[in-house]
Amino acid sequence: MAPDETTGETPDPTGDLSSGRETRARLVEAATRAFADHGVQNASLLDITRQAGQRNRGAVHYHFGSRAGLLTTVLDQFTEVLAARERELLAAARERPDDDLGAAIEAVVRPSVEVAEGDWRGRCYLMIVAELIADDQARALDGVEEALARTGGHEVYALIVERMPALPDALREERLTLMTGFVLRAIGDRARALGGDSPRRERLDTDAFVANLVAMAAAMLRAHPLPDVPASGLPA
Repeated sequence: MAPDETTGETPDPTGDLSSGRETRARLVEAATRAFADHGVQNASLLDITRQAGQRNRGAVHYHFGSRAGLLTTVLDQFTEVLAARERELLAAARERPDDDLGAAIEAVVRPSVEVAEGDWRGRCYLMIVAELIADDQARALDGVEEALARTGGHEVYALIVERMPALPDALREERLTLMTGFVLRAIGDRARALGGDSPRRERLDTDAFVANLVAMAAAMLRAHPLPDVPASGLPA
């Protein structure tokens, strides 16, 4: 059944738009939990359908088209809030001295930490994103890169690059990739611990966690001595 021309929403098979919205919302909620708990590729679409209270085995495909379509909808739950917070912190970072790399990194770190500490959906979201950054195959699913980019992080990373030491292109990209993975894994681990009953160690408060993570990420990008890497990034 095609989406309604006025709302763009997909009704359920009976033609009821409100029921279609409710079904989509339940599927997104179930998928948010399942992708975080079991992994983007391993989560069962059938189990997600059942957890959403749907008897139609094809409900995910009917409403979202595919696993990738469902995943991008899950990711888009936080696009607007992350983009707005990143823009706010980016503006503040641009007011800082040109060598203040930490202020630029904070515009990546703090919004993600705030989302992770908001509620269970935020915690699950960060665990999903951390997995996607580490798993090229999962990130290659249709529309996923675009969904991740919609938070507006490209401008923040441009400022980070401006404030990094001068490096060969290949080395700069390697450091940015490693830094991003480190930051998201750290936030994802914190999110996972926040959802548990008995943390293994005492946790830092939010500001201390952010400040420590920013300092460690900045140190990764500024690390010395530099390895002997040709400008091309290829072996000499």
